[in-house]
This record gives sequence, structure tokens and C-alpha cells, in this order.
Amino acid sequence: MDFYKEFESKIIEVNKSLEKYIEEKECPQSTIYKAMNYSLSAGGKRIRPVMMLACSELVGGDTSSVMPFACALEMIHTYSLINDDLPCMDNDDLRRGKPTNHKVFGEAMAVLAGDALLNCAFETMLKNAEVSPNMTLAAMSEIAAASGTEGMIGGQVIDIESEGKTIDAVTLMTMHLHKTAALIMAASRVGALLGGGSREDLSSMEEFARYLGIAFQIKDDILDVTGNEETLGKKTGVDGLLEKSTFISIYGMEQSQNLLNDYTNKAIEVLSRYGEKAEFLIELSKFLLSREN
Repeated sequence: MDFYKEFESKIIEVNKSLEKYIEEKECPQSTIYKAMNYSLSAGGKRIRPVMMLACSELVGGDTSSVMPFACALEMIHTYSLINDDLPCMDNDDLRRGKPTNHKVFGEAMAVLAGDALLNCAFETMLKNAEVSPNMTLAAMSEIAAASGTEGMIGGQVIDIESEGKTIDAVTLMTMHLHKTAALIMAASRVGALLGGGSREDLSSMEEFARYLGIAFQIKDDILDVTGNEETLGKKTGVDGLLEKSTFISIYGMEQSQNLLNDYTNKAIEVLSRYGEKAEFLIELSKFLLSREN
């Protein structure tokens, strides 16, 4: 298997579908479509939708029926990035090498673009689902929970309230299991669910994604210190400026690197029970370990 070729192929499929689901329109509210598409088409690795497609394939599913849900998850992820960048949050000027949404469209329109993407995510799943109503509702429930107060938003709350404070390792882990890992776990569980996986498959995919989600965050924390701003497409050193607790501030660089390797290896170990069928996801885990952006 040529991992990079397959990875690029999946990204292209996701991007084509996203263009189909959110088309710009000539209408009185046309600016909102421009603002939504500006952030949605800004690039990125499409890790969450690609994982959902790959987890469905792993259990023998048909990715065409997964695509609306994969794209919906990317819309939610993109809305969270628009929010992250706002002046009231991290106040970032760059995202993926481009001016952030509020720098282009203004703060009010950026807020509305995020709101619109969240709504559009659920419209996309409802209007385009090709699976049974029960399966559709189950998948949507997983995604809603991972996005909300017991998932990503809950993690954001802990993050905001922890700025300027010293938090312990347990709080740090709780924050990132919600803020970062929740959507990654949703991608894996929903992929396995829509692919017809068993309860054991869903449990395995959740375990795999939990390890990978924490590894992903540790890598982000490392890159915020060591990364190249041009390669990252955003400012570095932001966590320090905002006085945020990170894996680096709590564990130090060397131990954080060890934790990154450990969590990545644990994720791969979960996948090993699937043999050759898990090759793409194993290579994806290794790719995320060594990424530079």
C-alpha cells in the first residue's frame, strides 16, 4: 500500500464532497457562504473525516454512505477553529497560512460562520444520509455528544478557565480528552458504526482514537514550542503567551516526547488485532507522530 497516495485520495474525496454540500450562492446573505467556505477550504489534513472513512473500511463498510457524516465532522472541526482564533479566545491572526476568518470577514461574521457550519453539519447528515434512520440518529448522537459540553466545548471551557493557572496532570488530561480527543474518537466510532462494526469494533476504535487523540495534542504542544511558523501556518509560542498549561509546561520537552511515542505505540497496538486491514490507520498514526504541521 502506498500510504501517501491513499491518504491524498481520501482528502480529495472529502474536499469534493465538502464543495458539494456548501455551495456559494448569490443571495442577500451571500457573505455567510463566502465566510464558511473561506475557512472550510483553507486546507488542512482532513484527519477526522479521513479517519472516519478508514475506520468504516476497516470493518468492511462502504465509504460512500459515511461521507456525509465525515464531512459534517469536518464542518464542526472547522467551526471550532474559527472560534479558537477569535479575539475573545486565542486571538490568532493566521490559520493554515491564511488570515483567520475574523481578520477577513470581521468578528461578527466569523461568529456567524462558525454557527452556520455547526448547523450545516447536522443539515448535511439529515439530508444526505443513505443509512437507516436508526443508524443515522445513532451516528448523529455520537457526533453531537463529542461536540458539546461533555466533549469538545467542555474541553474548551476547562482550557479557558485554566489560563494563567497551574493545573495538575489529571486536569490537563481531562481537558484534552474532551477538547481534542473527543472528535477523533467520534470519527473512529461513527466510522465503525456506519461500517457495520460490532460492539467490540466500536470499543476498539474508541480505544485506538483515545490514545491517538492524546498523542495528537502532545504533538501540537511540542510544535507550538519547536515548530516553524511558516510550516505550521500559524503563530508559535501562543500557549506561553496565553499562560496555558500544556504537556510541555507540566512534563517538559523530553518526557512529552516520550509520552507522544508511548501513546502512538498504544494506538498502533490496538490496531494490531486487525492485522493487514489496519495498515492504513497504522501508517496514519505514524504520520501524525512525525508531522511538522
